Amino acid sequence: MYTQAMDLMAKEGKTEAPVLRSAEEVQLEERFDARIDAGDFIEAKDWMPEHYRKTLLRQISQHAHSEIVGMLPEGNWITRAPTLKRKAILLAKVQDEGGHGLYLYAAAETLGTSRDQMFDALHTGKAKYSSIFNYPTLSWADMGVIGWLVDGAAIMNQVPICRCSYAPYARAMVRICREESFHQRQGFDSLFVMMKQGTQAQKDMVQDAVNRWWWATLMMFGPTDDQSPNSAQSMRWGIKRISNDELRQKFVDATVEQAQVLGVSLPDPDLRWNEERQHYDFGAIDWSEFWRVVGGDGPCNRERLGARVKAWEDGAWVRDAALAHASKQAERSRKHA
Repeated sequence: MYTQAMDLMAKEGKTEAPVLRSAEEVQLEERFDARIDAGDFIEAKDWMPEHYRKTLLRQISQHAHSEIVGMLPEGNWITRAPTLKRKAILLAKVQDEGGHGLYLYAAAETLGTSRDQMFDALHTGKAKYSSIFNYPTLSWADMGVIGWLVDGAAIMNQVPICRCSYAPYARAMVRICREESFHQRQGFDSLFVMMKQGTQAQKDMVQDAVNRWWWATLMMFGPTDDQSPNSAQSMRWGIKRISNDELRQKFVDATVEQAQVLGVSLPDPDLRWNEERQHYDFGAIDWSEFWRVVGGDGPCNRERLGARVKAWEDGAWVRDAALAHASKQAERSRKHA
């Protein structure tokens, strides 16, 4: 899910120029590689190759942006939740996503960037976020499907990151995965109630939502392995643990049985069990749509980015007030020192 920005850069031919290294740097990199091979965690103050740092920064910041932008499709339904219970659940979930963004921005800052720099990259379109959040939420059933499918795919992708070689990222992911797992179960429960106790109109609403979100969810894992040139190096460094195609297959295998419990159909006529592979076969993904959405031409790209920029601009007075207060407190501390 969160390697899409790196894959897009590679597709556009944006590569790092080779850098001449000193003997000391070569020795440091050999020690670094030995630590990676031994399964050690790398801390923020440890020496690391510049490309490792940049790769992490790109991935973690994109992950953080995805959490923050991901609040928008669901926030759109807080005031329209069908019951007080569902409203409280959705409010808590959106709040969790904001917290996830905070953890991840803090982890990215340990790599030598600032929150303002990351926000500027997002607002100017230089940084990407997950393509899934550029699709509209057209009905209440979308809230359940996002929890079940989208958060389910996120968990599949993110649990291995708890063992990421970069310790601050790995530590942040432990709590994030716990909360995302709860979100997935909540989404499934919401759909289960609608499918087992709801009217035919509600059941049709759920099926329609599944039809619209299924393929976009499969795209969350990123391009196929042969089209994902950064994956091999990321796996060598222990940033990624499982390839895009392996994660996508695991997700499909797990989700088919869940769909059967719900009583919904997955919109793929080619979906069938392969006895020889002991996995489900599934149809071809429309990768032209994936690249179009990642590149900024999805159904809600402009709306999502516009909402983030507006929130940043509208909140300028809060940031200014906080900085002024901090400055006064610092000055007061100096006078009493």
